[in-house]
Amino acid sequence: MRAEGLPMSMGTNEVHPHNPARRIGETVLSVENISLAFGGVKALTDISFDVRAREIRAIIGPNGAGKSSMLNCINGVYRPQEGVIRLDGQSFRRMDPHKAASMGIARTFQNIALFKGMSVLDNIMTGRNLKMSSNLLLQALYVGPNRREELEHREKVEHIIDFLQIESVRKTPVGRLPYGVQKRVELGRALAAEPRLLLLDEPMAGMNMEEKQDMCRFILDVNDEFGTTIVLIEHDMGVVMDISDRVVVLDYGKKIGDGTPDEVRGNQAVIDAYLGVAH
Repeated sequence: MRAEGLPMSMGTNEVHPHNPARRIGETVLSVENISLAFGGVKALTDISFDVRAREIRAIIGPNGAGKSSMLNCINGVYRPQEGVIRLDGQSFRRMDPHKAASMGIARTFQNIALFKGMSVLDNIMTGRNLKMSSNLLLQALYVGPNRREELEHREKVEHIIDFLQIESVRKTPVGRLPYGVQKRVELGRALAAEPRLLLLDEPMAGMNMEEKQDMCRFILDVNDEFGTTIVLIEHDMGVVMDISDRVVVLDYGKKIGDGTPDEVRGNQAVIDAYLGVAH
């Protein structure tokens, strides 16, 4: 973890202060004036922010602030009534989940969404579905090009299993695993899609301190080694301030802060709404 300090403000293509080999790139995602309502209840109101290539961008705020709703708008689960999402220069008023996945967006969920009766290996293999090109008949027969493709996908998955240090449980049904390990498997399934943009919805929720430290390390390694851009929702402020490059703060569906961890920590509106509240 970045224990020696917090990130400084970074412009496009500037050297990252904690890793000189890593550069923050151009904007890859921007959400512009997004508003979302369910009936008469406003979940998001006129939200705008951007995400740059290879950065870790955190979204924080109290419960009910609209954080998960924002992720759901980005990957097309929810369709906002107003606003535009721009991804790689393309504009979408309504993103579609399949389109988002095909464009390199992967997602984990606040509540684990794994196949509990399937092994770790098979769960992570499901993350390769969009990468598989063989037709259904060949898949059923497991012959010819499908066998070669299956072996190639399995090799990718085995690499992820090694990366996440879960080799010892690779054949274990995930329902038998501790909660923290299940969260690691869910991260592995998202990584199996080889995402350019990874959306993490409270990846450390319910974890003990040791499990949080492990997950922080994996998130930083994914960002550093794979160059994956990460948008992260997390309630642990120590984690957010330590690993994030920039932070956007929501409260009751409105944006009340946006900047580096230092800037956000010194924002009076953020202190009043969130940081000053014991939790």
